Amino acid sequence: MNYKVRYTLAAKEDLKRLFTFLAEQDSQAAKRARKTISTSIQLLEQFPFTCRKSVPENAFLRELVISFGGTGYVALFEIEDETTVTIIAVRHQREDDYH
Repeated sequence: MNYKVRYTLAAKEDLKRLFTFLAEQDSQAAKRARKTISTSIQLLEQFPFTCRKSVPENAFLRELVISFGGTGYVALFEIEDETTVTIIAVRHQREDDYH
């Protein structure tokens, strides 16, 4: 079974913010990070339930940990139904919380 992965507007803004921040420091690293995030999110097309629960009481709200160098990113997503996964937010692992 394949899931369709979609993004909220807030998640798209998060990705832009993260890319812009890294690009100001190192444009090549920013391009690698974008590719790593994109490749990692493809996992959700087939195996969204393998990711950790964000809230123990909710089996459908989960987080995908995306390794990148010594740190990485975390994508908060919801499994909406048997065909759709929605990325709600993306943050750097060192950020306190989702924006």
